Amino acid sequence: MRLFGFVLALGVALSAQPASKNEMARWRKQADSITIVRDHWGIAHIHGKTDADAVFGMVYAQAEDDFNRIEVNYLTSLGRMAEAEGEGKIIQDLRMKLFIQPAQLQKLFGESPAWLQKLMVAWADGLNFYLATHPAVRPRVLTRFEPWMALSFTEGSIGGDIERVRLDRLEEFYTGVKRASVEPVDREPRGSNGIAIAPANTAGGRALLLINPHTSFFFRSELQMVSDEGLNAYGAATWGQFFLYQGFNDRVGWMHTTSGIDVIDEYLETVTGSKGSYVYQFGTEKRPVVESEIEVRYRSGAGMASRRFTVFRTHHGPVVRAQDGKWVSVRLMESPVAALTQSYSRTKARNYAEFTKTMELKTNSSNNTIYADADGTIAYFHGNFLPRRDTRFDWTKPVDGANPDTDWKGLHALGDLPSFKNPGSGWLYNANNSPWSAAGASSPKKSDFPAYVETGEESARGLHAIRVLDGVKGFTIPSLLAAAYDTYLPWFEKPIPAVVRAWDGLAAGDPMKARLAGQVAVLRKWDLRWSVDSVATSLAIFYGDALRGRRGISLALADWTEREATGTELLESLAKASDKLAADFGKWETPWGEINRFQRINGAILQPFSDAKPSVAVGFPSATWGSLASFGARAYPGTKKWYGTSGNSFVAVVEFGPRVKAVAVTAGGESGDPASKHFNDQAERYSKGDLREVYFYPEQWKAHAERRYTPGK
Repeated sequence: MRLFGFVLALGVALSAQPASKNEMARWRKQADSITIVRDHWGIAHIHGKTDADAVFGMVYAQAEDDFNRIEVNYLTSLGRMAEAEGEGKIIQDLRMKLFIQPAQLQKLFGESPAWLQKLMVAWADGLNFYLATHPAVRPRVLTRFEPWMALSFTEGSIGGDIERVRLDRLEEFYTGVKRASVEPVDREPRGSNGIAIAPANTAGGRALLLINPHTSFFFRSELQMVSDEGLNAYGAATWGQFFLYQGFNDRVGWMHTTSGIDVIDEYLETVTGSKGSYVYQFGTEKRPVVESEIEVRYRSGAGMASRRFTVFRTHHGPVVRAQDGKWVSVRLMESPVAALTQSYSRTKARNYAEFTKTMELKTNSSNNTIYADADGTIAYFHGNFLPRRDTRFDWTKPVDGANPDTDWKGLHALGDLPSFKNPGSGWLYNANNSPWSAAGASSPKKSDFPAYVETGEESARGLHAIRVLDGVKGFTIPSLLAAAYDTYLPWFEKPIPAVVRAWDGLAAGDPMKARLAGQVAVLRKWDLRWSVDSVATSLAIFYGDALRGRRGISLALADWTEREATGTELLESLAKASDKLAADFGKWETPWGEINRFQRINGAILQPFSDAKPSVAVGFPSATWGSLASFGARAYPGTKKWYGTSGNSFVAVVEFGPRVKAVAVTAGGESGDPASKHFNDQAERYSKGDLREVYFYPEQWKAHAERRYTPGK
């Protein structure tokens, strides 16, 4: 279905739009009521008289640290990446524009509550003031930020639910071009770890919270925002957002994780008619398909060009592909005002009741929440936005859009979900697995809920979390941190003994007996724990990769090595791993730290990794193997060493009480500028899990202040 036009327009804006005298005067007046203190790690502590002042200051501080990432995030969320990167991003932009349109966001901005409008205005003003006072910074596309743009990006994950729409199928439907998937296969586990410990299980009788998002590196800014209107929150803000996605205030803390909660549905639409008069079946009705035009601008060699697409929508949502002669529409959460309200309001919650009130907005569609507070309450919120559906249908597949019974029946109440507080176990966690083990014996039961409430299963990382939490008393900040970096790798509990048994069973004259004797001797003695000095860790991980490569899929657990795998398969995988190590590093006896590396070369979002440039050894590996501390690394073109790009990013452990205490670390450093001393000053700490003290109170800022200033000065 080829339904697009082509337009060429010359000219590309590169410089920020000049501000008027009145705007500059207004911005400077607001800036003068804001103080930014940078501590000796470069972390910004922003204080303003009002919440709007704090928002202005915090987004200004983010722009100082990495304006490029802010702009890229909003080019993505607004569907404007092609304006910066060219024709190859057109379909990605089309996908975003199917759900996010400027005219609609402008309308929603006008309908937003006055307090939220003030924050959005302050957000845009802070970014525009930064550009006005930094003329050397040349935006790629966004020369001016408008308040309504904040509604395009209301949760902490870039693209969010929308990214689940496949680009190759979308392109085929709207252009007729059929090509291999443009989205690379990524087998690295995504999401995060969150752990909360009740006072009864801590040495100090105070609740503890582990905040451990697993994202791409340098994805969020660590900062603190404070106002005289009751705001005082510390944590990680996704670049360009004016709320803290994961963090804490002096009373409560929150951590988001993901699992298999089903929040998106596809509908098979029975469509008849022709362009301009398409109809689709819904019950006994034939409803008109809504047709509209979307323009996607893109950078070309001759300037700016654009393509126009005629796109379609039913009451379920936009049409994104075809299947078996039917059109497929997708339905997901589209409530940006409520979502932004929830994301900001939770930062000011003072207790469990207030936090739960923010959850009643039901717009945190992609995440579970781990919660702890100064009253000693710990809690797990499973998802937040969950449509109520007819359980007769298999919601993991597209359902019949013509059948009214497949329509959503509103949203589930929070009490319908497998959420709980203060479990008898005294601990709770989530590690991208199902919630059925989230608090040990105190966990909710899968049989009590519809299947679509959670489609995920147990993982090696989930089993590891139970191992370090169940039955343990006397937790402190250091011991919870030690649990979060525990070196055990449970994925190998069965594959390692299985390959050892296979080798033991070989005849004395079998060529594999001599070839793998040294490797098996190393693995036989291995305690399944990673370290930078461990040869066994290197051998095991290369062996695990070879096994997964033979099976062609990513397996969360490795039970199949005992049930299905042949001895030949196991031994050949170990031999392949040994050969790969020898080819890349000169010998199979290569310590893990020589392979697994952290490297930050420049401020680019995609790093140009190089074995010839300095890097830091990292002991913790991919979460695939059950490591709670995650480091998603691989070799890149021109490298033999593996370089991490995702996993542990911002990590914090928080203790609540009369005074909050916390430690934290950020991957690399706070600044995206290679010339800054804070570009990579946390790399060694990050690699070792050596978290630094968080300076939460003003007297701490002052004692460790590196710089104090107002925006623009």
